[in-house]
Amino acid sequence: MCLGIPGEIIEIDGNEARAEFWDVEKTVRIDVVDEAVEVGDHILNHAGFAIRKIPDDEVEETMEIYESFLEGDEDEALEEIGAGEGEQLGIEGR
Repeated sequence: MCLGIPGEIIEIDGNEARAEFWDVEKTVRIDVVDEAVEVGDHILNHAGFAIRKIPDDEVEETMEIYESFLEGDEDEALEEIGAGEGEQLGIEGR
């Protein structure tokens, strides 16, 4: 399982882009995303690659979930993604 971190594209230069992740800027590759990425779009980043463009209607909810994890409120974050007791992140037995 991999974990993608959401960020906002702030600059594009060919197959690379600068993305902001909670006030930290990183360079990411955008050539593996299956649709065009533009400045202002939100992406999921894994290991320096934008692996998915986050649809506009999912951005707010996605950011809230990650912010809950960053703030250390695991229970709230799991509740937001619909994981009940014994169902954390959809993985049986955990």
